[in-house]
Amino acid sequence: MNGMRRIAFQGMKGAYSEQACRECFPGEQYVACKTFEDVFSMVVDGQAHLGVVPVENSMAGGISDSYDLLAAHHLHIVGEYYLRVNHCLLGLQESRIEDIHTVFSHPQALAQCRVFIRERGWNRVSAYDTAGAASDLVARQEIHEAAIASELCAELYGLKILMRAIQGNALNTTRFLVISQKELASDARAPHKTSLFFEVRNIPAALYKCLGGFATNNVNLTRLESRPIPGKHWSYHFHLDFQGKPDDPHCRLALEELAFFTSDFKILGCYTEIMNSLENPVDDLTS
Repeated sequence: MNGMRRIAFQGMKGAYSEQACRECFPGEQYVACKTFEDVFSMVVDGQAHLGVVPVENSMAGGISDSYDLLAAHHLHIVGEYYLRVNHCLLGLQESRIEDIHTVFSHPQALAQCRVFIRERGWNRVSAYDTAGAASDLVARQEIHEAAIASELCAELYGLKILMRAIQGNALNTTRFLVISQKELASDARAPHKTSLFFEVRNIPAALYKCLGGFATNNVNLTRLESRPIPGKHWSYHFHLDFQGKPDDPHCRLALEELAFFTSDFKILGCYTEIMNSLENPVDDLTS
């Protein structure tokens, strides 16, 4: 592997997940995987040093596949990264924006650019993913068609950027988590975030009681997501992120109270929190 780490991501070459890998871990080897399950399997089997998976988007919300796989596998979350999603309109080298009549992309990308598309009266066609739309455009060689994808796709597939930043919301951002077989050292002086999941006991006001310890101990929660438990009818577990480390005194007290009201809970990882979420890479992981 020539000293380079293998970083697994879901999607085709040029996907936004690969862009997150490149920004978070420059100069490494990026491995495209067909499914999220494949990303986790590569890390579990040691075929990849790390995996980078999206868990939530500022416009579309949580990504359920990632949360379900985090609960199912014994891996550690060792970092987070926030990627500003900048949708570009890509065409063939001979294409002109005034000649476009049909645009292809993932349904979410099409929705996020719907105002731009509607103003021009273009046809919209859904594709499996943004990078796939770019790849298929090259294969078709149709100058009157365009794809919505990343700037990286233009570079990788030899396409022309007809226009940048065509999304309706300039703050469209995706949060990614970095997963590993083992825990990685982080800067003890930096602010940290902890991720865990838990299943509540079958008692009245169970969720309220689980969260009460965080409030009384002044621990800030940054995310709470519920997911159905496979094989248990109408039962759910919860994914929770809080600011701090499990061994911080106030966090330890909150976790002790949480454990009392849960039938199962597991810490998924403690890692450096990205405070300036749109500018700073995960510096402590790149060494």
